[in-house]
Parts: sequence; C-alpha cells; structure tokens
Amino acid sequence: MKSKVYFSRAITPEKVVELYELLGKELGGKVAIKLHSGEVGNQNFLKPDFWAPIIAKVGGTVTECNTAYDGGRDTTEKHLKTLKLHGWSEHFDVDLLDAEGPDMVLDIPNGKKIKKNFVGKNLKNYDSLLVLSHFKGHPMGGYGGALKQLSIGIASSYGKAYIHGVSDVSKIWTADHDSFLEAMADAALSVVEYFKGNAVYINVMKNMSVDCDCCAVAEDPCIKDIGILISADPVAIDQACIDLVYAATDDPGQKHFLERVESRNGVHTIEAAAELNVGSREYELIEI
Repeated sequence: MKSKVYFSRAITPEKVVELYELLGKELGGKVAIKLHSGEVGNQNFLKPDFWAPIIAKVGGTVTECNTAYDGGRDTTEKHLKTLKLHGWSEHFDVDLLDAEGPDMVLDIPNGKKIKKNFVGKNLKNYDSLLVLSHFKGHPMGGYGGALKQLSIGIASSYGKAYIHGVSDVSKIWTADHDSFLEAMADAALSVVEYFKGNAVYINVMKNMSVDCDCCAVAEDPCIKDIGILISADPVAIDQACIDLVYAATDDPGQKHFLERVESRNGVHTIEAAAELNVGSREYELIEI
C-alpha cells in the first residue's frame, strides 16, 4: 500500500497544524521535537514563530544535538548560546540531547555501511518523535529533509562524524560519498526502529537555498516556495519533495537547485533508506 503524504501549497504556521490534525496520527507520551536550530549567520532557517503553533499543539520538547564542525553549535556551551540567540530556549522547553556524554548507542545489525549509531543520550527520555524539517539543498547530502534529520540531526557530535566518515571519524570529510549517503540511511533506520513507528514527519519547502541551515554563509533561496508536506513515512515525504522540485519546470531556479541535488547523488539516500525498509518511495500525494 502506498504511503500517504498530505500536501498544501499554502505555507503558514496554522496550515502545519491543520495538516497534522488531518494526518490523524497521535504522538503519545513525551514527544521529542527535532528541528534545526540554525547556524549563527544563516538567513534561511525556519524561525521559532513559524514552528510555535505545532510545538504548542503537540506539547513536546524542542531537541537538538551538537555539530561536528566548527561554528556556533559545535560545543554545548556555544550551542546553548545559539539556542538562546535564535529564540528557541526563550519560547520553548529545549533539550540538547548530547549536552553531556556518554552517547546512547543504537545497534544497526542490518546496516549497509555502519552497524552502530551514536545519538544524544537524552533521546532515551522520549516516547515519540516529531521531525520538523526545512527542505532545502545541502553541500554534502545534496538535499536536506526528513532522512537527514533522522540521521545526522539526531546523531551526537561524535555520531555525526561517525556517519560522515562511514565509521572512521578520521575520514569525516573524505569517506566514499555514496557510502556516506548509505550510512545516513542506516542511521535513519536505527532511529525509526527505536521509536517503533511513533513518529511524524513535516517538510516545509520554503526559503529553499542550495545550502543547508548549517551554513553560516549560505546562498539565498533560488527556487520559489512550494508548500508543506506531512507523512508518517520519512522516505515517502522526502521522495515527494524531490518529485515536486522536478515538477517545477517553469521555475527559473529549478535547474540550479537540481544541480546541487544531482551532483551529490542526493536521491541515493532515499534509495538506500527504501532498501532498508525505513519507508516506501511509493506514495499517494493528497493535496489539501
């Protein structure tokens, strides 16, 4: 059976809540809300005021993890300052999952490239997961969406290096590229299995630069805003976003955006995740 992906061309905070209610999947217990806090200097990330209504609706805790590269979020001290600077800790309960070690290790016996995933140990305090993704390009992954949030996003600082290096952290920026993409799929699998399906994914196709929100100096958006998508399937929602970009043939920025995705073989993460049964590339897009 095809996975359901609900889609709205209107992009408002209220529409995010409407789509969540339409999906009808209740997130129980203590909810971890994974989003991107935004690198200091980045102009494109989605701000607290955009996400506030859905966070209030779910009543969860905003969660993040430290980065593996230099910047405003690579140590707990700096990341906490950034969370305050960008307004997250001012408006919401915030939990930096890997603020203190040791990491929690999720085993991936069926992983293609990695057999372990190192995540912030505080993940153990949550019963369900809401992944709020700003869909955009990415310098290494080609694109960033639900699968990247599940993998690199929830990995600890060490875990991020472990995925990038395909288990060898000394090769964080030099590992075989397709193997890195497959390692991301492995890591995503481990988080999906950890939450046993108690997860919802929202991708917002707005402010779409070829660069990630992790870039302090990012290109301005190059393609027009497309809409909001929601699904219980992270593979389906990312595939639907990619397909919507390919469908935007009248957009003068489409070619530039797709060059970033294709030059990094971005769809391979989706292919690998589907092979691991993280989700399905077959979906029904239900436009609202």
